[in-house]
Amino acid sequence: MMKPVTELDPVFSDPGAKATDWDEVRDAIASAQLFWITTVRRDGRPHVTPLVAVWLDDALFFCTGASEQKAVNLRNNQQVILTTGCNRWDAGLDVVVEGRAQRVTDAATLQRLTQEWRTKWDGSWHFEVDGDGFSHDGGEGRALVFKVAPVKVLSFAKEKFAASRHRFAT
Repeated sequence: MMKPVTELDPVFSDPGAKATDWDEVRDAIASAQLFWITTVRRDGRPHVTPLVAVWLDDALFFCTGASEQKAVNLRNNQQVILTTGCNRWDAGLDVVVEGRAQRVTDAATLQRLTQEWRTKWDGSWHFEVDGDGFSHDGGEGRALVFKVAPVKVLSFAKEKFAASRHRFAT
């Protein structure tokens, strides 16, 4: 992935603020333990729920059961937003990732992702490749896996307020 075009939004930034560097934003995404995903229901209402995700090969990956609301929503509308950050007003970095969720079924990629989940959470998330997705809980649970390549990422630095936009070529 090429580096995105990064711009500071002066309307929502402190005077003299600088755009947050993409490397810092990418590191925040990669190290985040929790994201909130927004999907769109068939009737247009949003659905928001927390989940864990991993950053690999310049994209975010998440999984969900086939009958969970987010999976049902993704059958009709693949546009998603994943957010992460902190609930402090005056510290930290909040990040909003916009993109399209694409199903991942490639066995080699799924295998790499199982290791990423194990490593990131010290073994707390243990998935096995099961056909075209993941299984867990000794095969009792089954999950579909999705990839979100960012189209646009917004970042909000809060020590000195800096609203930055990172746009990727599509």
